[in-house]
Amino acid sequence: MKGIRKITPYVPGEQPNYSDMIKLNTNENPYPPSPKVKAALNNFDTEQLKRYSSISNPDVKAALATKHGLSPKHFIIGNGSDEVLAFCFLAFFNSSDPLLFPDITYGFYKVWADLFHIPYRELPLNEQFAIDLKDYTQTNGGIIIANPNAPTGLFKPIAEIKQLLEMNPDVIVIIDEAYIDFATESAVSLLDNYPNLVIVRTLSKSSSLAGLRVGYAIGNPTYIQVVESIKSSFNPYSVDMLAECLAVTALEDDTYYTKITNKICETRNWFTTSISNLGFQALSSQTNFILLTHPDIVITELYHYLESQDVFVRYFSTIDRLKNYLRVSIGTQEEMEKVQQLLVNYLQNNDK
Repeated sequence: MKGIRKITPYVPGEQPNYSDMIKLNTNENPYPPSPKVKAALNNFDTEQLKRYSSISNPDVKAALATKHGLSPKHFIIGNGSDEVLAFCFLAFFNSSDPLLFPDITYGFYKVWADLFHIPYRELPLNEQFAIDLKDYTQTNGGIIIANPNAPTGLFKPIAEIKQLLEMNPDVIVIIDEAYIDFATESAVSLLDNYPNLVIVRTLSKSSSLAGLRVGYAIGNPTYIQVVESIKSSFNPYSVDMLAECLAVTALEDDTYYTKITNKICETRNWFTTSISNLGFQALSSQTNFILLTHPDIVITELYHYLESQDVFVRYFSTIDRLKNYLRVSIGTQEEMEKVQQLLVNYLQNNDK
């Protein structure tokens, strides 16, 4: 049939639903949202739902402005960071020069580039799976980098992000900070001096709200307004009234979320050390997951073994350089201790 679009879609991690499973394949937060979020949900006035939600989401923007020390005009809110990123692609990447991003990173970048007919170039990570800044000095129509990167978990220091911005002053550079709360420093501190910087973040990871679907971008108000125009051309009511209410409540409870984020980082560090004692090798992660391998194990067999034990992790079968790696989200300390014991059992059984 003529005129039908052909597109290879993004393939997310599977969503099994067993009562006793350990789900470590989609980087969700193992802890529940703030108790204040639950209270806000219980107290939500359903009478409001007969009206359309806000177009500009002023309450969320106000909460974000307080959190980041900026004005509400620096923010756009969307139905998850995926939607916000898609709007940013449409708003900023309209050059005949290629958009640049790593060859191993969030898989949606390539999908959006194909969908929106944006020329792009994937730049290989180096042998240590790190981004090499010298690759990003070539002519381009924009840059997008996840920091920390996924699925590697590696973090670029802010000094290097600053260098990247200075090397590319005439294009928009998007820093996707989906996992930044598990790292050391956000690029938000660079906004005042680099108007070409746009940062995209989400409430799905550190805020335990993956099911709510709220994300946002931070940037120069002039450029954010362009993204607002794109949003208004698609679905101006993309963030519903209930989501806005709960997002605001979550953003106002830093104490709770700092506590659970610290717990996840402590468990991540414990698990990384623990499995290294078993002969596993893991990249140095500043996210809520780790990318691991083992020199004496067929990784696909370990993947299926864990699955048989109702432990779900992520295997990237279509990425050649990751065919001997598993990405493991960090669950609760109790969950990771169970996974560690399963790894011990697997190694012992394979030694026989």
